Amino acid sequence: MRKYIGEIGLTFTAIIWGSGFVMSALALEYYTPYQILAVRFIIGALLLSIVFHKRLLRVDKSVLWKGALLGVFLYGAFALQTVGLQFTTPSKNAFLTGVNVVMVPLIAFILYKRKLDTFEWFGAVLALIGVAVLSLQWSTTINIGDVLTLGCAVMFAFHILYTARFVRTEDAILLTLLQMVVAAGISSVTVIGMGETSFSMEPKGVSSVLYLAVFSTTLAFLMQTVGQKHLSETKAAIILSTESVWGMIFSVALAYELLTFRMFLGALIIFIAILLSEVRPLLLKKRIPRQVKEHEI
Repeated sequence: MRKYIGEIGLTFTAIIWGSGFVMSALALEYYTPYQILAVRFIIGALLLSIVFHKRLLRVDKSVLWKGALLGVFLYGAFALQTVGLQFTTPSKNAFLTGVNVVMVPLIAFILYKRKLDTFEWFGAVLALIGVAVLSLQWSTTINIGDVLTLGCAVMFAFHILYTARFVRTEDAILLTLLQMVVAAGISSVTVIGMGETSFSMEPKGVSSVLYLAVFSTTLAFLMQTVGQKHLSETKAAIILSTESVWGMIFSVALAYELLTFRMFLGALIIFIAILLSEVRPLLLKKRIPRQVKEHEI
């Protein structure tokens, strides 16, 4: 049951992030990318602090450095993605960010000798192919924006990996709160340092950035951290890769794009990847009762 709760939580996270593509496009008409990041993380930190302030009494050195590390990865990923988008196409930005789905199991294997599960590995590769089909406008040119976005994928991969490791022993809500505070601090210093302290108060701009702050940041990352407590890091990365599918669905539903066969095929491939990652647990469930029955005989 806990596994399914984790899967549902990460699925809702992906849905919220997918809806955030439209809101991000609207917010960028009124704010700079760094202003959007600052508002997202500051409001996220404030909301979580208000709701879960009593948990701050449990802060010790262990959870403090872990939350801080996740906060650095979190801000680094968004900053690299944002800067990279200024030099590359949105489709390549989305695809290269999605590369984290195959980086997660590789990093886990290299750093912690975690066995590369065959079903999860094929699922991760298939999910990446699905993201490519769904979002990539094929081009062989590589520029600085592509390199920065690839750095974003590395940051997200480490964020997913260490979230999975840290939630095994630490309070998931406290980890979310602390990483949000650290990201808010970094984003505030960045905005002040760049002299971008004048914010638009246009209703459309305010409403869009508030949606990103409350839902795409506060709620989504809270559900991600709690959800990863019950799943492997690779499985989490595969489920979160459906963000591109939900982004496509919201974009089509709101008439920003027309549904094409390529979009449908990419979404189908990602869905198959998720089913593939579920095969091994089902096989194990069937194998264990059979072994028990043979042992009794």
